[in-house]
Amino acid sequence: MNRNGLAWAGLASRGAVGLAAVVTAMSGPAAIAQERGEEVAIEAPGPQGPLAGTMTSGGAGAPIVIIIPGSGPTDRNGDNPLGVSGGIYRQLAAGLAARGIASVRIDKRGMFGSRAAVPDPNKVKIADYAGDVRSWIGVIRKRTGAPCVWVLGHSEGGLVALVAAQSAPDICGLLLVSAMGRRAADVMRAQFRANPANAPVLDQALTAIDSLEAGRTFDPAGLHPALAALFAAKVQPYLIDMFSYDPARLAAAWKGPMLVLQGALDLQVSLEDASILKNADLSAKLVTIPGVNHVLKPVAGEGRAANVATYRDASIAIDPAVVDGIATMVLAAPRK
Repeated sequence: MNRNGLAWAGLASRGAVGLAAVVTAMSGPAAIAQERGEEVAIEAPGPQGPLAGTMTSGGAGAPIVIIIPGSGPTDRNGDNPLGVSGGIYRQLAAGLAARGIASVRIDKRGMFGSRAAVPDPNKVKIADYAGDVRSWIGVIRKRTGAPCVWVLGHSEGGLVALVAAQSAPDICGLLLVSAMGRRAADVMRAQFRANPANAPVLDQALTAIDSLEAGRTFDPAGLHPALAALFAAKVQPYLIDMFSYDPARLAAAWKGPMLVLQGALDLQVSLEDASILKNADLSAKLVTIPGVNHVLKPVAGEGRAANVATYRDASIAIDPAVVDGIATMVLAAPRK
């Protein structure tokens, strides 16, 4: 999301979370889970510098989950300088640890603790992120002795998880949280159309998406200023790459346990996305959580403004049902 209230966001210059709304503050109950994790760093093929993350113990012999962050400059804790606070992934790690599940949450290559991995975080592809996930899985298994690792992808991280799973034999299962089932271009169109505030720029935005979906870059100079950062020339190749993937096809190709967990009040991806992923793999487990939004928080008020306000409010904890849905899936699976 950017401060002009636009739709999709991929990397740092593309904003935070791809939400077509403006974030404001709202108070809420303080019930934020804490955890004391261990800083970890790995060297991986491809990156020029280390990849960084935080490992949280779940006890001896605990199953382990790698947490892949969503779009934009979202760090390993789930925070984003453009509009998300409260450490939703840090809270998730703490909640899983309390249920006897270990985790590693990571910074994407080129950002935050992994900023030395590549000089330009915009010059990456989904396959690069997926390769980094596979590198993390190998190191985690070597370090812990775990026979396999669960892969949790939130938002755009769900697409990364699906791509990584196509060629990683040591995955226990996929945990797709607030993940796209439709192609990203279709999700982005829906986001623009869903917010009435986007009416002045809607036609230009849809034309831009059409061009990128067709694999064509364009000069963004003629765009409305509110669209300039979202479709900047330097990020267009990443969007073209992301638009090329079909999450449903990837889900159908995956042969292993899969959880699709979706908040019913998600403004960015929808219950339709969750249904598409479930229908792509009828053996997948679908968990829908009433009253929960894209950043896994409960929404107390009515309407878009109340929903978006939770993003920035660090005092609002993630909904306990999110941890419960994930933990139930992981703990019920046969140990390898």
